[in-house]
Amino acid sequence: MDPTTDNAGNTGDPAAARAALETLRTEIAKAVVGQDSAVTGLVVALLCRGHVLLEGVPGVAKTLLVRTLASALELDTKRVQFTPDLMPSDVTGSLVYDTRTAEFSFQPGPVFTNLLLADEINRTPPKTQSSLLEAMEERQVTVDGTPRLLPEPFLVAATQNPVEYEGTYPLPEAQLDRFLLKLTIPLPSRQDEIDVLTRHASGFNPRDLRAAGVRPVAGPADLDAARAAVAKTTVSPEITAYVVDICRATRESPSLTLGVSPRGATALLATSRAWAWLTGRDYVIPDDVKALALPTLRHRVQLRPEAEMEGVTADSVINAILAHVPVPR
Repeated sequence: MDPTTDNAGNTGDPAAARAALETLRTEIAKAVVGQDSAVTGLVVALLCRGHVLLEGVPGVAKTLLVRTLASALELDTKRVQFTPDLMPSDVTGSLVYDTRTAEFSFQPGPVFTNLLLADEINRTPPKTQSSLLEAMEERQVTVDGTPRLLPEPFLVAATQNPVEYEGTYPLPEAQLDRFLLKLTIPLPSRQDEIDVLTRHASGFNPRDLRAAGVRPVAGPADLDAARAAVAKTTVSPEITAYVVDICRATRESPSLTLGVSPRGATALLATSRAWAWLTGRDYVIPDDVKALALPTLRHRVQLRPEAEMEGVTADSVINAILAHVPVPR
């Protein structure tokens, strides 16, 4: 079979796909300053067919990051602002009565896209939050008993504000577990913030990415080739045991009431394989597991109240576990 070519002009060759995905950082940097780790996390999620929870204070370019990624990958994207009065049908779509035909027709909701930005997902009640569960897990939505497949690729990038608690509905553990990664978006460094203001002073318009020079550098064919290559990335029995030992250690930690489930262990193995392939290897090493442990596991554990009062964080617990679990040689 001849390799397919997407609209960005890229073929389905794995080497070409890796090169194209490596250029994403440069392309996204034309609009977003200093968020390389978040870009990498989003690419890893796409390769693993997973979803991402982005946590950061307002104004750190979470929305711009997702929009720019979609533009650089030539993917469709939609944004939903989650509010207390948002209904599930506002996300999934609904049946609408057509007076001309005297029949009901389905009107797709914003979930029918490639990259869905679920902005401030913790500001909507659990019933509406749960409307995303089927979409995230089964990649379909069911309306009036009829399942409807979502486009491929499909990724939910949900944002939440870590400092505002009034009027929010914290995501339940079962839904948090559906997110492959939780990425923290930090405030920029002083120099990065100067660069942001300099760009705006020079006429940068975040609503016009084309004017900023953002162009498609990869596409669906590259993602398909990359996913196929990631699936062939070798995992030794020692690495598999290392992943299991890390996750089991979270279940025995005195600082945690909830440790990582087997689903979380599977997620860590998947993200480690994707990272290994992105860095140019066809096999996983312990450093790959360590590199993805925090974003893959931090939202899958729950701190004891007394540990939280002492200033312990999920990241510090996981880092301590990584320091104590024996590393395979």
